[in-house]
Amino acid sequence: MSSFREKLHRKATATGLLSFSAIFEAVEGFIYGPSELADGAPHIHDHLEIKRFMSMAIVALLPTTVAAVVFWGPRVLLVVLVSYLAGGLVEVAFAALRKRPIEEGFLVTGLIFPLVLPPTVPLWIVAVGIIFGVFFGKEVFGGTGRNIFNPALVGRLFITIAFPKAMSTSWQAPFTDAITSATPLSLYKTGQEITPYVDLLFGNVAGSMGEVFSIGIIVGGIFLLLTRVGNWRIPVFYVGSVFVLSLIGNIFLPELIAPPLFQVLAGSLLFGAFFMVTDPVTSPYNNESKIIFGVFAGFLTIVIRSFSGYTEGVMFSIILMNALAPLIDHFVMKAKYKPLESV
Repeated sequence: MSSFREKLHRKATATGLLSFSAIFEAVEGFIYGPSELADGAPHIHDHLEIKRFMSMAIVALLPTTVAAVVFWGPRVLLVVLVSYLAGGLVEVAFAALRKRPIEEGFLVTGLIFPLVLPPTVPLWIVAVGIIFGVFFGKEVFGGTGRNIFNPALVGRLFITIAFPKAMSTSWQAPFTDAITSATPLSLYKTGQEITPYVDLLFGNVAGSMGEVFSIGIIVGGIFLLLTRVGNWRIPVFYVGSVFVLSLIGNIFLPELIAPPLFQVLAGSLLFGAFFMVTDPVTSPYNNESKIIFGVFAGFLTIVIRSFSGYTEGVMFSIILMNALAPLIDHFVMKAKYKPLESV
């Protein structure tokens, strides 16, 4: 064991520092990996435990994060920093209160949350949103692995309802200081022309900081699927159901339902498909359940986008499906494994 790791380990187990042991253990685990060693067989050769799992997700988020900084400047980094600091305080407080290690799930939540916000969002709203999301979206359920809803979406949903003006009318176009309320989805809903697909691919549109650069999202999403950090079934069937349903709907109700390629590239659909519905904690466990989850999430997205007063439906559809995930798993398991008939 290296001298630095020994110092961290001693700090984590020191009697006078037990309240802060979670912090030292988190630093040790993130740098060196798990400290537990097996004395004998069987051995697990795959090193993709939770810390590495979260690290892969952060790597996948880098292309869209870098693009956001390029589009809107260094303020994006300040928003991310506020998210980590405010939400991290809640994580540390609960870890100390429960005398348990800090759970690494926040590493991803703390980055996803600012990426789904408008670039002009006030920093105090960022702090309020992430604190609410971590507290009510995760910690009240017992922490990482026990939460029903995606914490980043819980925080986003709360500030959307609590501060509607700041979250829906103050969008900033990339590379400019111009403030607009016109996102591609809102333009379509008001009967204006469809935003060019090239602009949607390369992020030359107004929208949330991490959701406009579609190419970066696709690259990061494919990385997640290739490393098996994300299961391919949910994003494929989610995006596929949106495409098919909007293809059919646009034929019969073109004034309400946008064309399929526009539905996929506009708004937060790709970001949600790769980085939020794939959350292993809040999505179903069984492979068949994942397919059902993806299809219904796509259906709800189209319904909300097309027939409600909201221009976007991804956030609401994922939250609703998070609530239904245990029920889907229950009925799938019941159908797959029928009880033995009494003799």
